Amino acid sequence: MTSLKLLVLCGLSLVSCDSFAQIDSTLLRRTSKDTTKMLLNMDAVYNRPFLSVGKSPVSVGGYVEANWQYFGTKGFTEGHQFQMRRLTLFVASGISKRIKFLSEIEFEDGTKEINIEFASVDFEFHPLLNFRGGVVMNPIGAFNQNHDGPKWEFIDRPVSATQLLPATWSNVGFGLYGKLYKENWVYAYEAYLTNGFDDKIISNAQNKTFLPATKQNRDRFEESFNGVPLVTAKVALRNKRIGELGLSYMGGVFNKFQSDGLILDKKRRLDVWAIDFNTVLPFFKTYIKTEWTLIHVDVPDTYGQQFGRKQAGGFADFIQPVARRSIFGFEQSVINAVCRLEYVDWNIGKFSETGGNIREDFFSIVPGVSWRPTSLTVIRLNYRYNWRTDILGNPPSKTAGFQFGFSSYF
Repeated sequence: MTSLKLLVLCGLSLVSCDSFAQIDSTLLRRTSKDTTKMLLNMDAVYNRPFLSVGKSPVSVGGYVEANWQYFGTKGFTEGHQFQMRRLTLFVASGISKRIKFLSEIEFEDGTKEINIEFASVDFEFHPLLNFRGGVVMNPIGAFNQNHDGPKWEFIDRPVSATQLLPATWSNVGFGLYGKLYKENWVYAYEAYLTNGFDDKIISNAQNKTFLPATKQNRDRFEESFNGVPLVTAKVALRNKRIGELGLSYMGGVFNKFQSDGLILDKKRRLDVWAIDFNTVLPFFKTYIKTEWTLIHVDVPDTYGQQFGRKQAGGFADFIQPVARRSIFGFEQSVINAVCRLEYVDWNIGKFSETGGNIREDFFSIVPGVSWRPTSLTVIRLNYRYNWRTDILGNPPSKTAGFQFGFSSYF
């Protein structure tokens, strides 16, 4: 079945390439967003380069990521690894003046995973009142909305976004969003009701509380695990000089509490709070991105203490431009010195027997250099050093290594 899917995809690609070969290149045009207004993380879904053909209402685009890495842990290594992280395709259409459609389909690790990350229709009634329905991106934190590889100076996605939160977390549902501009300020909100989590967040191969495990439930795109909607809401404000601040919440019931009218358990909730902030320091032009997440899970008492009831984590990125000049004929290229600090604690609490802290935490520092030959493409060199401590607080396992790769819109 997999081979058949690949043959079909290859066939469609050949047909598409042949069709585009017959189109006069003068009809191709790159659409871009209005950059005169202050953009927010919630605008990232449409703030992408698209390619249109003539007067066609359909635009296409995407991005690609590939890299090499070499890591070692306690003197052991798997050697040189080359990875095709992801290929993502966008298709957008202006159905009418106030109705538009956008889809985002991602192929990860070759074709190991194929995901529909976004596929929604937007109805624009008023700047403060817009309706969105379909597969929507749950707006928890900043990274989940604004995750495109070419926008980041680091090869790996933040650990707090991939191993604490389920990165690029999306669900089927409906909601409202809006924005208000007022002088040097912009205010915005989003609120959605969607299908949600399931009990895999505590019943999983990791044998711990692990929200990303719920992404294995592909049925969430056609049915709710327990019939209770997941609520996701975010408010954001941005000042032209200060930066953007976002506050978001996501919560709902994750367990199967009844079946055919038979009560199985009480309703057990999962609640997530996140705060994100980004700014540019005026004198040095240093760009700072931060995000912090706090999670509370109502874990049943029958589960052991290795299942965290509280979790927290986040990251801080520092990007310092060090050169803006023509390099190898790329006139607008920029070289950045970068550094990421990140921390995750999967189990905040104390052992009931001893009163000692439950550990299982992670810390890393990732310095590096990035070169942007254009604003749409980034070439990255990172050095990663990780400390990971087990639940008992034994001396941390240390991992270190280099990564080199690129990411580009097309």
